[in-house]
Amino acid sequence: MRAPHTPHALPAFPVYSSSFLSETKLVLGGGGGASRSGIKNKLRLYNVASDRSLQLLDEFELERGEDAPMSMAAHAETSTIICGVNSELEKLEKDQNENCRVFAVKDQKLGLLSTQGTLPPGDLDDYQLSLLSYPSLSPVAEPIHTEKEIYDASFSGTTLVVATTHNLLVYALPTPAAIPETPSPTKKGKGKARKAKSANASAASKLELLHTIDVLASAGGANGGTFRAAKYNPIDDGNFYTVVNTTPSRKPKAKATPRQAFVSKWNTKTWTVEKTRNFNDRGLTCFDISADGKFLGFGSSDLTIGLLDTNNLSPLVSILKAHDFPPTTIAFNTSSSLFVSGSPDNSVRVLGVPQSSGGGFSWAILLIIVALLVVLLAVLAQKYIATH
Repeated sequence: MRAPHTPHALPAFPVYSSSFLSETKLVLGGGGGASRSGIKNKLRLYNVASDRSLQLLDEFELERGEDAPMSMAAHAETSTIICGVNSELEKLEKDQNENCRVFAVKDQKLGLLSTQGTLPPGDLDDYQLSLLSYPSLSPVAEPIHTEKEIYDASFSGTTLVVATTHNLLVYALPTPAAIPETPSPTKKGKGKARKAKSANASAASKLELLHTIDVLASAGGANGGTFRAAKYNPIDDGNFYTVVNTTPSRKPKAKATPRQAFVSKWNTKTWTVEKTRNFNDRGLTCFDISADGKFLGFGSSDLTIGLLDTNNLSPLVSILKAHDFPPTTIAFNTSSSLFVSGSPDNSVRVLGVPQSSGGGFSWAILLIIVALLVVLLAVLAQKYIATH
């Protein structure tokens, strides 16, 4: 299926994160990172027009020495963006990393609303995920520690799934009544908010671990694969999607095994794989699902971006060589009509999402064909009767 798409060059702005606040408002995060490259780390607010053109509305420059915004999520109802941004080296050395930040968009301007550190003092040998209440950013449970690297996390209404390289960890979320209320930080009440956060942190309990699903249970896991992404369907949390990237074989004298990526659809009632699609000779670098639950978007290490149908994982759109470097972020707008990819090559590409998924054979088309056949047979029968 063909889909209109438009590339946009963003000079001196490597893109690492993205999210839509509305149908037309897009926020991009990027920059040169913590290195002294001379490329500033920023958030940028754009308007995306119906013809897929971009208009820069505002930008927020981070402090010198801070990292680029490497992760991002939007809360459209409050026009806020939550970012993962590491503080400058001096603060890191003092265990003062304010790595979780909330930005508000008002009157088409970006502004810092609040910050929160989620990492404990000292060096840890494991990986950690913190669960915070929004908008207060107060911890609602003890941090989750894993032995393997964490690549993704996804929420349903009652569960949190953490995807490490080697397994899926399914946790029960606390009920709203069990979450202590904490005032969101303001300029006048930051001291009270910090004290409340500290009290909540000491009283936080562990999340209940419901399931641990090894990567070997998924397609591609037996081939030395690791989980790369995991997403609940936002419309039907009975469906869950994962990406597994395999690693080429490096055994001496053995025939090289090409790297592959597997996208799988899971039934969350049984936590079993229902369908799998294999992408040959490439690994996926980013992955997301549309707000209407109909499309899976992906970016690949072979520079391709594309869309899959969520029902049967059939490919709908593929844009070859969408970027010069592998894409690092993708995002759907709130109406699921636009799809954006970004790359460290200083570019984004805006793609118009097809109006229908097109995945599989349409029953409407089948009925039309049957009706035409009935009409044709009726005409032939009348001719036969007329000649005999």
